[in-house]
Amino acid sequence: MRKACLVLTGPTAVGKTRLSLALAHRIRGSVISADSMQVYRGMDIGSAKILPEEMEGIPHYLVDVLEPEEEFHVARFQQMAKEAMEEIWARGRIPILTGGTGFYIQALLKNVDFSDSSGASSLRPELEKLGEEALYQRLLEKDPEAAEAIHPHNRKRVIRALEYCLETGRKISDHNQRERQRPSPYCCGYFVLNDEREKLYRQIDRRVDLMIEKGLVEEVRRLAARGLTEENTSMKGLGYKELFPYLRGEMELDEAVRIIKRDTRHFAKRQLTWFRREPDVIWINKQEFGYSDEKILTYILRRWQEILREEEEHESRTVQHV
Repeated sequence: MRKACLVLTGPTAVGKTRLSLALAHRIRGSVISADSMQVYRGMDIGSAKILPEEMEGIPHYLVDVLEPEEEFHVARFQQMAKEAMEEIWARGRIPILTGGTGFYIQALLKNVDFSDSSGASSLRPELEKLGEEALYQRLLEKDPEAAEAIHPHNRKRVIRALEYCLETGRKISDHNQRERQRPSPYCCGYFVLNDEREKLYRQIDRRVDLMIEKGLVEEVRRLAARGLTEENTSMKGLGYKELFPYLRGEMELDEAVRIIKRDTRHFAKRQLTWFRREPDVIWINKQEFGYSDEKILTYILRRWQEILREEEEHESRTVQHV
């Protein structure tokens, strides 16, 4: 049988962390963070990172393992997550992939091949000379589907998509679509937690206000004092890059906070768009369960058992056929 893993994902601020802990207790699971920022040490508030004292004894992986000066990208996530899964299975536990970075989740579940392009082509220096608007416009011309899926300010991903197009002569959106259709090497339950849009947006606004109260500005100031800038991969995360203009005196704090809230709401919308394109997703709309975590958990466990039984039956039929 294929090895089993479970995904609990959804838009930012929907409540994945609390549910992942309850789920881990029930299925003897260990959590792997599928988040592009929680991997970094010293980035606790802006990434809404779970703290050690909040983990309830559940093992967590890919949290607090890199310094903010280090590069972290999807291929590195894929490799680190694979290693974590092997360790979890060796301990007799179930990997629970939790986080909102859909591209990372897809890369792991589908074992996406990143070898088509070098990822550091001779074209990069020329592309890096272009401004964000010019880069994004060029991607719109080369691959409008990829441009739709990438935020215009995500300079790194825009450059990466352009590199792929220019190096291979093919669109990265076509490549991603092919990879999305690959059969997974894992037996996986893919659950997407969701909420009514207006409630989700209010929760996002409350979370940003709470981050400011907890000291997000001071957290970013400490990171900037280390020499980090908006050019570092770690500082491109929501809640970090927006505060640099404030720290330089170019913007009022109220305006920076407004932009964080706005961009986070836009990000949540893009996350949901991504998950809707994924096959075999099981949607969990919180309002349909009366916002009861216990009812949601019961439903997930029931569907999970169905997935495992179907896998066993499929494996049995395959063995009999052979």
